[in-house]
Amino acid sequence: MNPSPNLILVGPMGAGKSTIGRRLAQRFGLRFADADAWVEEAAGATVAQLFQREGEPAFRQREREALATLLGQDGLVLATGGGAVLDADNRALLQRRGFVVHLEVTVDRQLERLAQDHSRPLLARDDRAQVLGALATARNPLYAQTADLAFDTDALDPAAAADALGDLLAARWRGHGVAA
Repeated sequence: MNPSPNLILVGPMGAGKSTIGRRLAQRFGLRFADADAWVEEAAGATVAQLFQREGEPAFRQREREALATLLGQDGLVLATGGGAVLDADNRALLQRRGFVVHLEVTVDRQLERLAQDHSRPLLARDDRAQVLGALATARNPLYAQTADLAFDTDALDPAAAADALGDLLAARWRGHGVAA
């Protein structure tokens, strides 16, 4: 049993971090937070608008601040943005303040899940498969390095993924205030 104050979901876009995270929060009686949504609310702008107006480095700074604020709390299921692991300080914070689960997904499944999603600035291109492949090559080792557990969401719908992951977590993780 690995006790940690929070449950943190990392992985690429389309892996199900937000959808599965909401379900896990409900199952374990925890609060849910989405780091990207928190940044958007604090900035009064969407991630895409922030990328366009300020650029990726400024967005990543906002993301660092959001993670520090959110992970200053206990009893949280946190869905991170896909690029949160790019920063070494973020990775250390995630490991220090939670049980980290890497939600895995293939590029083909990402393309299916994100086919109608035009809100993601890194996918605002025609070569989505190449972009997702390059992101996977760069980020998958960082997700793996950061995570306490890897969980493949590729063949599962959100409800089945949350149920299966919840069962694994019940045996491997004990958050503050989480019932057995």
